[in-house]
Amino acid sequence: MVSIGLLYDQVRWEEKALKKACEDRGVECKLIHSDRLVLEISKDKLEEDFGDIVLQRCVSQFKGLHLTAVLESFDVKVVNRLAVAEICNNKLKTTLALRRAGIPVPRTFTAFSSEAALEAFRRAGFPAIIKPVMGSWGRLVSQVNDEVSAKVVIEHREMMFPLYQVYYIQEMVKRPPRDLRVFVIGEEVPVGIYRVNTRDWRTNTALGGRAEPCPITEEIRELALKAAEAVGGGILGVDMMESEESLVVHEINSTVEFRNTVPATGVNLPGIIVDYLVKEAKR
Repeated sequence: MVSIGLLYDQVRWEEKALKKACEDRGVECKLIHSDRLVLEISKDKLEEDFGDIVLQRCVSQFKGLHLTAVLESFDVKVVNRLAVAEICNNKLKTTLALRRAGIPVPRTFTAFSSEAALEAFRRAGFPAIIKPVMGSWGRLVSQVNDEVSAKVVIEHREMMFPLYQVYYIQEMVKRPPRDLRVFVIGEEVPVGIYRVNTRDWRTNTALGGRAEPCPITEEIRELALKAAEAVGGGILGVDMMESEESLVVHEINSTVEFRNTVPATGVNLPGIIVDYLVKEAKR
């Protein structure tokens, strides 16, 4: 019997649903709380049993990245792999990977000083969007409407942790009041949703966006698979926008949430994920 290690730091709807999907399939699910681990990494072998394959579900990106690095160094199979998570958890690295693969992305600038950041805003044109290179749920993502506002945002970021002085600035894509979250699991694209928000330009469900079913067209399927391949594949949420010219990919999520997707679409994502993990464990 395959044993799946479920590595987490918070018990959310997703973790409960994944555990139940394992139980429904007779698959052993080892619940592994990251905060309770003490790993002696100077030894040749870890004492702990993490199962045949580990699904990394930590909310904390830093915990997840470092734990994945530890486990992979001891030849534990982890989904998603460290190389994938390191790209997806950094918007700048994601954009570079997508661009190298020829995938359409929003017009994007990076800068590393306050003066250069202001020039990046000018080149992007107002309004523009500034995002932290690491972060989720729309936190510290801002729409900047003019040069005065840009100077204020830059001044604030110059007082923050150095990570926030890696400036990541994008054009504001003209699109409907929604974006697409498309799920890729291995080589399959089982479901997608529109994240719709008519009150806020940010569509994150954490900020009031609602999930609606999104039909998976051949264009969406091909773009999602190509984007997933560009970052290394696995269990991913590919975020797209409908620009005036074409679909563009703006983010890829490595520890993707799906609590709003399942009730909105009726697709059993937890079951599909567990089936994929079983297959990967046997490979």
